[in-house]
Amino acid sequence: MRFIASLFACLTALIAGPVAAQDILDTVTQRAPVAPATDKENILYLDLSTGGRVIIWLRPDVAPKMVERIKTLSRQHFYDGLLFHRVIDGFMAQTGDPKGDGTGGSPLPDLPAEFNYLPHVRGAVAAAREGAPEGADAAAKKKAEDSANSQFFIVFQPRLTLDKKYTVFGRVLEGMQYVDAIERGEPPANPSRILHAYVAADNPPPYVAAPVETPAALGPPVALPGTGPGIGTTAPKPATPAALKPATKKPAAKKPAAKKK
Repeated sequence: MRFIASLFACLTALIAGPVAAQDILDTVTQRAPVAPATDKENILYLDLSTGGRVIIWLRPDVAPKMVERIKTLSRQHFYDGLLFHRVIDGFMAQTGDPKGDGTGGSPLPDLPAEFNYLPHVRGAVAAAREGAPEGADAAAKKKAEDSANSQFFIVFQPRLTLDKKYTVFGRVLEGMQYVDAIERGEPPANPSRILHAYVAADNPPPYVAAPVETPAALGPPVALPGTGPGIGTTAPKPATPAALKPATKKPAAKKPAAKKK
């Protein structure tokens, strides 16, 4: 396939003329080699609370800075326990925010955009970032484009309108059924979470399911109406849902909109 693409580029170059020909040939020859899907240094494991391990093929050839960031944070156990705080049915599941509301990131600096040719198809993994306000000038748009940090999203269904507007840095190879099972909501009432994130080259342990929470872990029991000691049953105190904050770095009264898709 690569040979055919190179041959096509050469033929196009000959037709286009000497100056355009050199530009096209430079583009073909300067493209970084694709990391094989068997290279464990560029395979990410996400163990999810939904029941299994998701295997993601990372693409440093098109997004080297974002791939390095994901691996660095995974090795620091930054992602362990983080929620999927924004999950839109038919679109995507977003995670990577330690605050759990879409406004946070890692202590590391934001990254410049690495927009590339990879499409936002089912299973694509892309860096989330801020969205520029409507009518923003070029400087504001550039700032938003260069705001990727730790958050990322996994695409449920193709959303090609996002192509070359977000940094796609990987693709799910196995375990998409566990992504499909992530709880929906903005935020979800009972959010799913990343149990552990590993780089495959580090020889991580096999997947281990999250322990089942007991009523004691959820807080003291609360008597149901019409019940009391020794009568009927009791129910655990419901867990407090994630904070309902907008998915922007600056607090606002409206629900998350453009922040880090």
